[in-house]
Amino acid sequence: MTADPTLPPDYPSDWELDVALRDGTTIRVRPIVPTDADGLQDMMGRMSRQTVYHRFFQAKDRLEPEELEAFTHLDYRDRMALVAMRGDKIVGVGRYWRDINSPDIADVAFAVVDAEQGKGIATRLVRYLTTYAVPIGITAFRASVLADNHVMIRVFRNAGYPMRREPDDGLYKVEFPTTEAPFLGKADEIDEQRAIAASLMPVFYPSAVAVIGASRDPLSIGGRLFTNLINGDFTGPVFPVNPKADVVRSVKAYKSITDVPGRVDLAFIVVPSRFVNAVVAECVEKEVRGLVVISAGFSETGEAGAELEDTLMQTVRDAGMRMVGPNCMGLINMDSAVSMNGQFGPLSPPPGNVAMSSQSGALGIAILDYATQLNIGISTFISIGNQADISGDDLLLYWESDPGTDVILLYMESFGNPRRFARAARRIAKQKPIVAVKSGRTAAGARAASSHTGSLASLDVAVDTLFKQAGVVRTDTLTELFDVTSLMANQPLPQGSRVGILTNAGGPGILAVDALEANGLDVVEFSDDLKNQMRAVLAADASVTNPVDMIASAGPVEYAACIDILLNSDEIDALMTIFIPPAPEGAEEMAMAIRDAAFEYHGEKTFLTVYMSSGGAPALFSSGDKRIPTYPFPEQAATALARAVEYQNWRQKDEGAIVRLDGIDFIAARAIVDEALQHDGGGWLDPDDVESILSAYGLAMPLSAVVQSADEAVEQASAMECPVVLKVISESALHKSDVGGVILDVEGDDQVRDAFAAVTAAVAEPDGVLVQQYVEGGHEVLIGMTEDPNFGPLIVFGLGGVFVELIGDVAFRIHPLTDVDAAEMIAEVKSAKLLAGYRGGPAGDVAAVEDALLRVSALIADLPEIVEMDMNPVKVAEPGRGLSVVDARIKIRPVTGTWLPSRRDVLSEL
Repeated sequence: MTADPTLPPDYPSDWELDVALRDGTTIRVRPIVPTDADGLQDMMGRMSRQTVYHRFFQAKDRLEPEELEAFTHLDYRDRMALVAMRGDKIVGVGRYWRDINSPDIADVAFAVVDAEQGKGIATRLVRYLTTYAVPIGITAFRASVLADNHVMIRVFRNAGYPMRREPDDGLYKVEFPTTEAPFLGKADEIDEQRAIAASLMPVFYPSAVAVIGASRDPLSIGGRLFTNLINGDFTGPVFPVNPKADVVRSVKAYKSITDVPGRVDLAFIVVPSRFVNAVVAECVEKEVRGLVVISAGFSETGEAGAELEDTLMQTVRDAGMRMVGPNCMGLINMDSAVSMNGQFGPLSPPPGNVAMSSQSGALGIAILDYATQLNIGISTFISIGNQADISGDDLLLYWESDPGTDVILLYMESFGNPRRFARAARRIAKQKPIVAVKSGRTAAGARAASSHTGSLASLDVAVDTLFKQAGVVRTDTLTELFDVTSLMANQPLPQGSRVGILTNAGGPGILAVDALEANGLDVVEFSDDLKNQMRAVLAADASVTNPVDMIASAGPVEYAACIDILLNSDEIDALMTIFIPPAPEGAEEMAMAIRDAAFEYHGEKTFLTVYMSSGGAPALFSSGDKRIPTYPFPEQAATALARAVEYQNWRQKDEGAIVRLDGIDFIAARAIVDEALQHDGGGWLDPDDVESILSAYGLAMPLSAVVQSADEAVEQASAMECPVVLKVISESALHKSDVGGVILDVEGDDQVRDAFAAVTAAVAEPDGVLVQQYVEGGHEVLIGMTEDPNFGPLIVFGLGGVFVELIGDVAFRIHPLTDVDAAEMIAEVKSAKLLAGYRGGPAGDVAAVEDALLRVSALIADLPEIVEMDMNPVKVAEPGRGLSVVDARIKIRPVTGTWLPSRRDVLSEL
């Protein structure tokens, strides 16, 4: 949103939200402003007497001037209100006002006009106000509700907070804690999914469409798009709009969309970018619900284009529309109920069960071409271009409930809202595979970082981590994308990693074994009984071990018999059949035998075939409703199968839960951060502050003290009555051991003095020396976090000490961590074997490490000012004896507004 100088100085502009409702319409939610007085008065006139009575506990027709003044002139801290806007009309209000005697409590009230009730507006206002109030220090909301106001009681209950309700002389006193804001539950996510999906229905299922810029030139973009809609047998009317033509392809054309008779749900816009905003304004006048802006020349071109796009989005949001693009190639919906080929490419793919999204228009044409060649059936295809409005996370929510979609395929250059994408994908991928290619793997996307944790992280690490946690199958190339999609769209998912190989040539069988085992799959040894079944149908010199080499003389009968035997055995989970045509004659019959044997099997095993021929595989493998995933080489088949096994393993594992931890002093930690920001404005915290914050979250550090002289060092070391470590404190010594700024196991006054002199000489301007209790033994690990500007906090675990960057044996997860995430992070690194007692060595307290990871996750959730954190080394003692954070650094920066963009995840926000 652009800044408005007429707004109050403390106006929280980051709370201007565009939100989808249950009925598919959209509203804007924003903080109230003084100029809303007339709007509030108008809202009163659209509320029934009962609704007014429930809100004000009395009958009234108008708000008094002093009420309007109080309701619209707020400080946005102690008194706050959000209004829900339908166009220029206020349709709902939610507000709180702080109790001056108990400033951690605020009273709340809500009202929604009768015509808009039942759409979830009040529930969203409750959620949004609590989210707003928590950082301000309001820990509880309370409300007075009339006993017969069952609707409001239900709103509070549906919001998911632990509510306390007490009767009080015809009223209910309702109170609930804001600090226990619920995680999005199943009902919330269903509500969000239905709202977003409903808002996209005019885009995917319009009853009538218009092409603004439809051209009589068959080679132009507007001409090709209009032709595709007509030739694709769209089930409703298609109106060409062209001010310079009376007819386009024998269809009457209109000068403006406002001239089109009747209703238009969706408008395709193919005009130069400088005319788009004027055209969209006419679409608003026509009450068009959806837009597909093919036109380029927007944010992808620079600052001037970005300003055009901002104006376009403002119009779209104000009108409650949904928009694809701009700078896109259009969309396709193969459902016979609509039959909409609304894109300008030359190809129309076969219908099927795969939904595709491409952020690149040009690549979208190539994707459709490849899908057509491979006969991968499409349910819907959409090119989202600049994704100014509709993005990948919106599409996930739409496809989640689409009965025609079984597999979701994404080509991504960026994310809409990474946090919502991850949340939605984690749920959707439990039911439907999501296969993605994400471009931008190179180091050019990585940012410079100063700590161990920061230097280990990169943009691609964040993407990989998000996909791994969300169950998204990431592929490295477009070829692999289609290889995996072909398998998942046409075969049951493998129930395990056991693979059988059937081939008519030994060499390809060996290649298959190598590729499968390199991908972590098991080429199992067959039982004697299974071998004997195959010997009965094969030549004497055939090999019936795995792989089964039937030799080149094997024919259709042998292939069909062995496929039947292997698929009906209980010794494998997947079967890879390899065929090299020994001669042109008979190849078709062999392919038919393989296909028919596969089609006759109706069990749960995964079947795929490798057809090694320069001429490619016969079309019969992929024609018709049934398709067999077919590959030119064993390596491609093995990779696709491995991805399917990994995905199935993810689907079957426990999801885990966010753990609420004891022993946390949020108020103490909050005070330390606030004071540090007030004095220094941010940066690396002093060691004493670091220790205090970690202690507030149950993360223990050894005894320590900061000293400025050798005499102080001797005094502190003597008081600790144990060997100590001396560490120089200096902004220039981020990795102290690299410059000789750390000396371990120091004991005695003379050694302390010598060590103090040595570490202070290691840097030009030391700020002091940390004297710390020496922790002997234990396993050294690293626990840390870094704030990715797009994905939010990345938490890292790995082998600690000075070799962490050299070895790079680390695991990342995106915050917040579940208990399963914490356990998996530890198990994922190779050095985890040390914690288990590798080769008779001492084991480590794994439970304490899991607890520490969860406490770090809680810490960075509560203190978003933390931008980087490094605990290295953390000494892990034997099981049951915990751990000690030997060295730690925390970097903070101010946070303006309610949330960081990288952590924003607002229910049903567009």
